[in-house]
Parts: sequence; C-alpha cells; structure tokens
Amino acid sequence: MPLSFHLPRAQRRRLLLVAAACALTGPTACTGDRQSDATATNDVGGTLVVAVPAEPSTLFPPQVSGTQGGAVVSALFDRLADIGPALETYGDAGFQPRLARSWSWAADSLSIAFALDSAARWHDGAPVRAADVVYTYRAYTSDSVGAELRSMLGNIDSVTARDVRTAVFWFKRRLPQQFYEATYPLYILPSHLLDTIPMAQVGRAAFARHPVGTGRFRFVRWDAGQRIEVVADTANARGRAKLDRVIWSFTPDIGAATVRLFAGEADFLEMVRSENLAQLAQTPALRLVVNPAFAYTFLGFNQRDPADTTRPHPVFGDSLVRRALAMGVDRERMVRNVFDSLGVVSLGPAPRVLMPDTAAIRQIPYDPAGARALLDSAGWRDTNGDGVRERNGRSLAFEMLVPNISVTRQRFAVLLQEQFRAIGVKAAPLQLEVNTFMERTAALGYDASLSGWATSPGLVGIRQTWMSTGASNEVRYRNRTFDALADSALSSFDPVRSRAYWTRAFQLAVNDVPAIWLFEQRVPVVMHRRLIVPPLRADGWYADLAEWRVDPAQRLDRDRIGLRAPGGAR
Repeated sequence: MPLSFHLPRAQRRRLLLVAAACALTGPTACTGDRQSDATATNDVGGTLVVAVPAEPSTLFPPQVSGTQGGAVVSALFDRLADIGPALETYGDAGFQPRLARSWSWAADSLSIAFALDSAARWHDGAPVRAADVVYTYRAYTSDSVGAELRSMLGNIDSVTARDVRTAVFWFKRRLPQQFYEATYPLYILPSHLLDTIPMAQVGRAAFARHPVGTGRFRFVRWDAGQRIEVVADTANARGRAKLDRVIWSFTPDIGAATVRLFAGEADFLEMVRSENLAQLAQTPALRLVVNPAFAYTFLGFNQRDPADTTRPHPVFGDSLVRRALAMGVDRERMVRNVFDSLGVVSLGPAPRVLMPDTAAIRQIPYDPAGARALLDSAGWRDTNGDGVRERNGRSLAFEMLVPNISVTRQRFAVLLQEQFRAIGVKAAPLQLEVNTFMERTAALGYDASLSGWATSPGLVGIRQTWMSTGASNEVRYRNRTFDALADSALSSFDPVRSRAYWTRAFQLAVNDVPAIWLFEQRVPVVMHRRLIVPPLRADGWYADLAEWRVDPAQRLDRDRIGLRAPGGAR
C-alpha cells in the first residue's frame, strides 16, 4: 500500500536534531538564547498575534471546547487556584493561589473553604464574591448548560457561601483529587452579570461574545470571522500582563494560518505542518518549540445508530467488527511514515505519559488475514465481487468525519481508507469545518470520526471522555467494568493499587475497541524569536500567557496599541 507522506532526508535530519536538543535540555532549549534574560529594563509592552485556523463558537467558559476558545478563556478568567508546574493532581501540593488567597481543609477532609482575595475585581470593577463561586458551580453542573467538564465535578456535593468572601466546597467522599476537582475545571463566573439569565439561555447571552472576567487580560473585541483581541488589565490584583495585547487572528484553514506566519503577519502558530519545516529553517525570525502536549488521536466508532440513538450502531455495535477493523490497520507504519520521530502509536484512552504501565498493555496486532477471518465469522462477506463486504443487504461502508483544520488527520483518513479497502471495507473520509465536526459528533450524527483529545493533567479526565457518564464520551462507550476499574483507580490513595486498576482498565478498553488508537504527536510549535516565554505547559501552551513578553529590541509597529497590525488586525 503506498503511503502518501514522508519527510525528505535533510529535513528529517534537521527535525531529529531539534527534537533531540529539546529532549536533552528541556523545553527552554528550543525557545531561543534570550530565554535566560530574567528581567528587562522595559519588561512590559508589545503585541502577540496568534494565527488560528478556526474560530471559537463561544467564550462562555463552561461551553468552550478546544484550544481555539480555551486559550482566550484562560487569558480572561481565573480559577480559585491553579495547578503547579509539575501538574500534580493529588492533594493541594504545588497549587498556586489565584482568586483564592488561601484555603483550609475540614478535619474530615470532606470540605474545603476558599478565602477569596479581597483585592480581586471583575473587569467592570465589581469585587469578586463567594456568590460568584456558588453561581459558577451551579452553571457548570446545570443540565441546561451542558458543560464539557461537568463529569469531572461529580464528587462535589454542593458549594456554599460561608460569608461574602469565603466559598466552601462540600464533597460526597474523600478522594485524592478533591482539590483538583474544586479548582482546575472551574473558571469563576460573574454572578452579578449572569444570575438573572435563565440557565437555558446563558450560553447564548451577549456575555458569550463579550465576556467580563478577572484575568490579567481583559476582553476588547470579537470581529466575527476576523479576530479576537484582549489587552493587559493594568489594575489587576495579581499585576498586569507583560504583553500589552494579544490578537487571535482567524484563518480559514491551517494552510492560510501558516502563510500568515511566514509572511510576518503573525507571531505564533500552535502547530506547524512537517512539510513547512524546511521553510522554517530558512526563516531566521522564527523558532521551533516541541510542545509536550497531553494529546492523542484516534478513530472513534459511534456505538449508537445515527438514525435512532436508542439502538446500537448497525456496524459498530458489534465488537467483532471493531476488532477486525483494528487488526486491519498498520499503525506503526502509518505513524513512522507521517511523523518519523515526532510521533508514536497511541496505546489507549490516555496519553502514554499518563499511563502507569504501558508495557503491560497488550495491543491488538496488525493482522489483515485475521481481520478478514473475523469479518467472515461476523457474517460480513463479499457476495457480489465488488470488493465490499455485505450482510443482510447492507454494505460494510461508513463515513469517517475529519476536521478541516487538521492536515495530519486528513492524511491518516486517506491511509485508513486504503487499509480498510484491503479487508473489504469501504470507508469514505468526509472533511467538515471544525465547529460542524464537533456539532455532528456531539449529536451522534456520524459513523466514525478522527478525533483527538488534549487531556487534563492526571487521569481525572477519563471520567469526562471514556466513562459511561462522561459528557465528552462522543462514541458512547459503555462498559460497567471499565467504569468500576477507573473509579477504583481514581479513588485509591495507594499508588500501587491505583496503577494496577488503571492497567486493567486500559487493557479492557483496548480489547473492547471503542476506537482505534492512532497516534500521539510531539507538536512542533512555531513562534517569533522576539518572544520571551516560560516553558510551555503540557495542558495548554497558553497557561502562562500573562508572563510572555516581547524583547524590547525587536518590537514592531504593531506592538504599539492603536496601530494596525499586519493582516488587518488593529
């Protein structure tokens, strides 16, 4: 089978050297030699233009999905406390105060009281109150809102206001991740602006496009189809952001975003395509950073019938068919040819770095002959000689949804199509605009989709993505044993027992094949050399955006507030 993508030898060698340097010396090794300048005499100022190949659908935090909106929300809103650089989810060690200046645990560990910073203010000047925290929990857990992260809050029984500046989280049971659950999923919302709006309407209110937060950046404008702009909040209780402003400049696809970057009209692109690395080597103004993202990509099989979601999918409801499809895919070869050294095969429903014992998880082997035999035994046979199997008058054919912003997934879709054809299966890639893609998968209006998750720290996110009650379980994987094992792993205070539970849970998911686990990519991020940035965090490149700054010696005209930036942004 011909594979359609391979890096040229010289380009591959350069990329290997860059990746090796990053691996040996850490993320800061790839961010330029100005990184060590701890402080500059002119430490603030400048504009960052981010090229984005998709526009977010909302800036209402509970309903934001993907990095397009997540980066903006992270700049505008705060949590009560933020996770530390080690991204440790057990206990509260390493967590740093944000809207809460301190916190205290009850003697039985079933409640945490957060004392709010008396200096914290909303961008409209109103003080942050415990009522805001109470409202936030209510919004994130409302059926009408349908928050992405709702399933991560299931152990929180309630949130109350002890007084105007003390919010108390009450828990159903003592768990290792209690503090994480009370802080990481929740960007605090302004109750004084939202609590009169019915929950069923709040996500469609004006606030979703003109948000008011507490972050070190404040919202300025959202020009539909063009850009979102935020500026430093100069009166912020935690200090103003070091950049003057950030502009997310929208483009129709990744190709247009890349053109804008190389034309000098943008400073940052979250992922550059491998074929553009040769051009990057010839562009001294730009530098490469290999982002250690918690991300993995898979071909997910919808287990419900799109025509009637109360019934199993007529093809993927059968685990034998799913297993046969997995056996028909040479994942190692695809990943090697597409990514060379910048990608690895995904091993299950979590990134490798979060899986406790990857060597213990047995993978489904590549075995086309075995795949054909399994399909035969399941009653799918090519009776008319057209190369496509049938059963009871139905062809073994389906669509694979692919988001138009991911060239990598588009290539994988073509390769999957070819490999499925070799075992008598017709799979047709269907490219969709990213918001349409997310709407179709959320509504179960599809057969299969090339999806990817950028996961939360730790394995708490499994509750959201693969457990039966998960709000983002887009394939509707249902296995009570998997749920029980994952819950036991998350509940155990014994690391050895927790690892054992996780290993059993991951093996079960591999055997069930709710998806074909495809790849994890070491994401090549590109930024302008004038940017001085802290190490990128694996849970989001934008996590420390307020600490980014521009080298004063390399500032451009667009760094002055009020001047027009390249590409039409002001």
